[in-house]
Amino acid sequence: MALDPNDRTIAGFTMAGHALVHWFETSIPIFLVVWLAAFDVDVAVLGLVVALGYAPFGLGALPAGVLSDRFGPKRLVLACLAGMSLSFLVLAVADSIAAVAVGLVLWGIAASVYHPAGLSLISTGVDERGTVFAWHGIAGNVGIALGPFVAATLLIVFEWQVVAAVLAVPGLVAVAYGVGADFDPTAAVDDDAAAGPDDALSLPEFLSNSRTLFASAFAVVFAIVTVEGLFYRGILTYLPEILQGLPAMAAIDLEADLEGIDPGDYVYVGLLVVGMAGQYAGGKLTNRLPAERGLAAIFAVLAVLALAFVPVTGMGLGPLLVLCGLVGFFLFAIQPFYQEAVAVYTPPETRGLSYGYTYLGEFGLGATSIAIGGFVLGSVSLAAFFVLLAAFALTGVVLSGGLVFALDRFETAGGQTAAETD
Repeated sequence: MALDPNDRTIAGFTMAGHALVHWFETSIPIFLVVWLAAFDVDVAVLGLVVALGYAPFGLGALPAGVLSDRFGPKRLVLACLAGMSLSFLVLAVADSIAAVAVGLVLWGIAASVYHPAGLSLISTGVDERGTVFAWHGIAGNVGIALGPFVAATLLIVFEWQVVAAVLAVPGLVAVAYGVGADFDPTAAVDDDAAAGPDDALSLPEFLSNSRTLFASAFAVVFAIVTVEGLFYRGILTYLPEILQGLPAMAAIDLEADLEGIDPGDYVYVGLLVVGMAGQYAGGKLTNRLPAERGLAAIFAVLAVLALAFVPVTGMGLGPLLVLCGLVGFFLFAIQPFYQEAVAVYTPPETRGLSYGYTYLGEFGLGATSIAIGGFVLGSVSLAAFFVLLAAFALTGVVLSGGLVFALDRFETAGGQTAAETD
């Protein structure tokens, strides 16, 4: 079915927002390599700085949801886009690692707003939600791949400060577009159901609903999402630097006019592109495979891939490229399964709060692996880093296996599956 004008406008607005959130997010690891040289700091210190930036991305999800109810999702998305762009302009004038930390923290605060506000806007303003959610997810994956690709390419010819400023430009363009976008943010719900300032969740309601959620199987889902976030953030943050230091990368013989390009950055981008196929495949499989079984299986694969990484690096370029492709595929294939698990193990009336906690675990608590991983890489070894990642994934296997018996062990909050609530 074709989208009506209101749906199309909201789709364009939220797709731009989702793409840009991840455009900024995945460009940061490319800068990490440059900052290590520019500021003469070790990987542990820089890992802590980057973790400080990524942590608010998730920690701000809950208050962002409340603010979205009070001020409206369009205002929040515009504030997010403007804030992320301005934070990268702060990075562009940074002359110390402390200034970089300030820019990253500002980015994390601004970026935290998007997912609660953007998803809320789609859920209340769009009639063809399934179609728009699909395009919204694709836009996010495009941003995930393009961010590091553009950053790595620009760094060939420009200083990193200039590249940071250039990356801010699309965000400013999106703000200008969004200000002029005209749509009804509550077109898909009854007037009585549309949230307004007086409907924002009160503190007692927030605490009561939170207790209900964490007294159910959602507590296990939250733990699963958190360990997935630990694996996701750890590997995506440090992989560009790890790839640059591998002897296998020297096998890529570039032409003279391409000197200065680091092959590892483009292998990293290729991994993210393969992730698009993984997310599509994972989404299709959620219709055929119970969420908890899919989660357990993919966590097990990720654990094996993490443990295989160091041995494979000694086998040459071909096996390393295959391994990176598999990591990208399964790293993103797991995401539809935990999103489905949230829907299965939460009632409709707490769904927004549930996804707020989901992003808190994924992007907020998950960011602690940046600091932990930086310490392990700097003070222990590369092998220990991948053992750490494997431990996160194996924890996910155990927790997901527990969900197979969750209905027997917990009184779920509502007990509806996603299909039953549609």
